[in-house]
Amino acid sequence: MADLNQAKKDAFAGKMVGILNGAALALMTSIGRQTGLFEVMATLPPSSSEEIAKAARLDERYVREWLGAMVTGGVVDFDSHKRTYVLPPEHAAVVTNAAGARNMARFTQFIPMLAEVETDIIESFRNGGGVSYAKYRRFQAVMAETSRLRFDHLLLEKMVPLTGMSEALEQGIEVLDIGCGQGHAVNLLARAFPRSRFSGYDLSEEAVAAAHAEARALGTANARFATRDVATLNEPHRYDLVTAFDVIHDQARPHDVLREVARALTPNGTFLMVDIRASSELHENLGHPFAPFLYGISTMHCMTVSLALKGAGLGTVWGEQKALAMLREAGLTRVAVHRLPEDPLNNYYVARRE
Repeated sequence: MADLNQAKKDAFAGKMVGILNGAALALMTSIGRQTGLFEVMATLPPSSSEEIAKAARLDERYVREWLGAMVTGGVVDFDSHKRTYVLPPEHAAVVTNAAGARNMARFTQFIPMLAEVETDIIESFRNGGGVSYAKYRRFQAVMAETSRLRFDHLLLEKMVPLTGMSEALEQGIEVLDIGCGQGHAVNLLARAFPRSRFSGYDLSEEAVAAAHAEARALGTANARFATRDVATLNEPHRYDLVTAFDVIHDQARPHDVLREVARALTPNGTFLMVDIRASSELHENLGHPFAPFLYGISTMHCMTVSLALKGAGLGTVWGEQKALAMLREAGLTRVAVHRLPEDPLNNYYVARRE
């Protein structure tokens, strides 16, 4: 201990304090998102805790304590003389729905959700294996909300044009979304392109039921959903466009899934794979602004749900190099990689056969 670099030790201790404060602020931010406090405060002038609680229809004592965290964390401004709080418009532009797909508050909801399986993850550290998808009670709801924001803002105007399939969709083609979750992307596409036919497959019966319900509500008769394992898809040459939104790295058998996707495409078909923007090499992710978050998400969900099925355990940060290699192995050798400034977390792979 006598040989310790004291300055380095003190700097790291300070970093740990920041980690503790950041973790607490992540939980408080998630609560602010889920209770609607950020959305309410974005519409209010400087207000007392009583006024904020009344506008949000929440208990004042809890709101006041939450505001304490937000003020000391630099999220909310506080006038100590007037005893009023305000969410600066520059901050509202980052943590409210006005931010669209770049709403940072929505990502903080993953932290409490994943913490629910901490004991199971520790058990997996000790004994191997993984944590079953069924253990994540809130996963579908959290993913549906975060995906909905991205799809509502980007799907039709930004993502579809990347595929070069806009005109074909207008004329009428067959489309499949694998790992469709609650089906919002499929339903948006079905409503926008009534001459095309859309299918969505997911392993979760709960998600598929929600997708059906939304289709009925929107009247999208050209959308269908089913509970399917896409690793055994076996629908050769059926689809002109296949999409996969942040699902390949979760698969137990991702190589089989990609091979089935390639088989399912018509000769001139297109595969749009949206997945995490990162390197397959750890040292190349040192400067990635979301790297600890992504590796944490991987440990706590993406890798472990695959390992629970005795799968490949690719993990969230499988990376661009591995993604390209696996697409080539599946026979999808013509690949263009696109990025959208509105979506800093993902690459957009547009893949076709030779």
